[in-house]
Amino acid sequence: MNKSEMAKSLANKSGLTQAMSAEVLEMIFNPVFGIIADQLQAGDKVSIGGFGTFEARQRAARTGRNPRTGESITIAAKNYPAFKAAKSLNDRIA
Repeated sequence: MNKSEMAKSLANKSGLTQAMSAEVLEMIFNPVFGIIADQLQAGDKVSIGGFGTFEARQRAARTGRNPRTGESITIAAKNYPAFKAAKSLNDRIA
């Protein structure tokens, strides 16, 4: 399911128009100005009860290897987004 299909499904279940549903999803999930991205960039977690938690995690710097030359290189530390599903979501899927 992509974002437009999700907007259509949300419109069917909520009574909103498909355009309004798409706008709501955009406000939540957009990687540039969405609510989740804003909170992760600020270092906060986003917990949605019964669904799961979005958080920013940090990956430590490490040594890698250039596959072309075999030379060792240093890979910089970085933050990355992560999602942990809630128990109720895991139970429904399993």
